[in-house]
Amino acid sequence: MLLARRAAGARDEPGTWDTGAGALEFGETFERAVTREVTEEYTAQPQEIVTLGVRNVLRSDPPSHWVAVVFAVRVDPAEVRIGEPHKFDAIGWFAPDALPEPAHSQLAGTLALWR
Repeated sequence: MLLARRAAGARDEPGTWDTGAGALEFGETFERAVTREVTEEYTAQPQEIVTLGVRNVLRSDPPSHWVAVVFAVRVDPAEVRIGEPHKFDAIGWFAPDALPEPAHSQLAGTLALWR
């Protein structure tokens, strides 16, 4: 699985490993948003997008509450590059039983939907 390490300029939890993420733009479908985010973050075009589920995310620092719709996305590994170096400073492919540390606080919940 592809994970990215959040750069010093990331919005939260710099130095932690995480999947890509993003927000819907007004009027955007889930599939269009996933395609846009994967292309922006990893420079790759999705070959397959599968909805895994929905997570209710509550965070205390800073206080926030949102709904995360989680997708599995198949991409061509040869296309993958860091597309947003202000957000990510490293990317890598990892076996599910050999994930890098430290993990972003939301990674376990996201992976629970995948498994």
